[in-house]
Amino acid sequence: MPRPAMIAAVTDGAGVLQGVHRTWLAPNGQEKAAVEIPRRAMGHLLGNAVRIAPADQTLVLGEGIETMLSVREAAPSLPVWAALSSSHLGAVILPAGLQRLYIAIDRDPAGQRAAERLTARASEVGVQVIVLEPQLGDFNDDLRAHGVEALRQHLAAQIGSEDQHRLKI
Repeated sequence: MPRPAMIAAVTDGAGVLQGVHRTWLAPNGQEKAAVEIPRRAMGHLLGNAVRIAPADQTLVLGEGIETMLSVREAAPSLPVWAALSSSHLGAVILPAGLQRLYIAIDRDPAGQRAAERLTARASEVGVQVIVLEPQLGDFNDDLRAHGVEALRQHLAAQIGSEDQHRLKI
């Protein structure tokens, strides 16, 4: 049966395709489809990411694509990547020249553990780490419940002063 889907490329640091992630969507495109397995990823995912916007000296890294698209909606100038899962979040290969890493966690134990692993790795190479916490389960939940302006304000309270200008539209 034909149905809409969100397809995302998983790439490495050189931009080479390493995998693909697919999410089947409901006919209205607003929710995941009511199918047994709405999400599926294939390829070499560990260490790689869905690079929604290229990193510079700053990067916001989180688990799910929807979560990171929500962060990007509220802060369109921030570079964001999705690791696809908590287990992959702790293993993403960070780009050279990175100075600040914002970790957009999901509010669950797996997200906390992944953030701790990634924080340790980033700190070892001298990258400043700031953990961004959602109000609800994740930033997509926040966007859907409270809207883009409320999410922008919530992020503004957590983003460092050197990146506040990136929250302006």
